[in-house]
Amino acid sequence: MPRHDASELAIRLGREAEAVCRHYLSSGQRTGRYWLVGDVQNTPGRSMFVRLTGPESGKGAVGKWTDMATGEHGDLLDVIREALGLADFRDVAEEARRFLSIPHPEPESTRMPTGSTSSTAPGSPEASRRLFAMAQPIRGTLAEIYLNGRAITSLSGTAVLRFHPRCYYRPDDHSPTEIRPALVAAVTDLSGHQTGAHRTWLAPDGSGKATVETPRRAMGDLLGHAVRFGTANEVLAAGEGIETVLSPRQVLPRMPMLAALSAAHLAAILFPPSLRRLYVVRDRDPAGEGARDRLVARAASLGIEAISLTPLRGDFNDDLRRHGADALRAALKDQLHPEDVRRFMAG
Repeated sequence: MPRHDASELAIRLGREAEAVCRHYLSSGQRTGRYWLVGDVQNTPGRSMFVRLTGPESGKGAVGKWTDMATGEHGDLLDVIREALGLADFRDVAEEARRFLSIPHPEPESTRMPTGSTSSTAPGSPEASRRLFAMAQPIRGTLAEIYLNGRAITSLSGTAVLRFHPRCYYRPDDHSPTEIRPALVAAVTDLSGHQTGAHRTWLAPDGSGKATVETPRRAMGDLLGHAVRFGTANEVLAAGEGIETVLSPRQVLPRMPMLAALSAAHLAAILFPPSLRRLYVVRDRDPAGEGARDRLVARAASLGIEAISLTPLRGDFNDDLRRHGADALRAALKDQLHPEDVRRFMAG
């Protein structure tokens, strides 16, 4: 994105600074001319402040923020990037335009694999639906090889995962587009409507992720939505990554689960109206623990029982690969409600 376009977006966000903070930094509160919050990942606290008044640009500009604990600073585009875990700046700009309800810039014409020209805005929900429609089932593909290599071998109920053999990857705005194989996941809302997609670019032989700077990227409307495995009614398990969630699913194949794709998104998932018990599939890192705490608090405020599922290692895929399915089954059995062991656990 040209620098002047980014600057214009930052200025327009600054004009709505308090609304931006209330949406993306909802754990904080207004105090005088500032919005106070724990950090740019929306952790509760007061060490980070966002200016709610000031000039549109330059020193002391509205929307500028500083984290006094770490020295980090930036503008409201950085807030969106960090709050949603977006790696590609085009996705940040897309989300900013969506929040501001302003039209997309006319996209450059790009050649599709079929040779046709697309008028769909890159990164939009429409583009995510088109990408998923062009992908194929994962059976017998590099995507299946990749998942098997992560010890994920039971793939029943994973129609939301597909394989694209020629998925575009662009390192940055100034680099040429590359074509690489990718695992593509559909992001859906509570009604099952696709709002976005997640791409994991793969090594040419499927032995792992592609050796690129950002092998995982999401596109479309993500906040509150997720990659869903099964339809949740009274019970749901929710975690960050696709592989992390598919790991306990190897021994809980009938339990509805979702992957929110980042810690910030996990804390913001929308709950099905009938939900009574939520399992939080946590990661053992500060971001994961913060997301768990926020999600548990949200669930409790709505009368939903929340139970943390804790891995032995960094995440449940680490446990599955290191210790195997039998050990994972035993560890989860001790953490689940007895009713759910009988209802959902295989073996």
